[in-house]
Amino acid sequence: MSQIANIAVYDGAATPVLHTLIPVSVTRESGKVTAEYRENAASVPTIAQVTCTLSLSVSKNGVYKVENRTVVPVMETVSGQNAGGYTAAPKIAYSNTVVTTGFFHERSDSAGRRLVRQLALNIDGNVGTSVAPVTTGPIPELFDLLVAPT
Repeated sequence: MSQIANIAVYDGAATPVLHTLIPVSVTRESGKVTAEYRENAASVPTIAQVTCTLSLSVSKNGVYKVENRTVVPVMETVSGQNAGGYTAAPKIAYSNTVVTTGFFHERSDSAGRRLVRQLALNIDGNVGTSVAPVTTGPIPELFDLLVAPT
């Protein structure tokens, strides 16, 4: 099984920013493995950190379900204090979420799973040139090898 480790990823800002997501937990419940990651930016409350959740389960009919859920909370803007001098603590206004889910039959092979994962990535990114698929890291291992972090 894959050793759980930090995930370092750049965002899509005009000037890309590196986000490092640290492992928070790995749980096993009713045949489902879930690995949770969270950014640990010092200037942002824990509830407002970027999170990533990876999960792996298999149905009774032999179909594997793998999922990558990435959530970016957006904080409300606090614009000063009221007449009594009280400034409300900032809260999450909303969260932007992307979920990528794969369903793979037990007879599928890693090459076929990698092919469909790369096709989906290239379609999402409007990539029109040949790109070598990434084969290491938690997402390729989850989707291609059906291996969850431990």
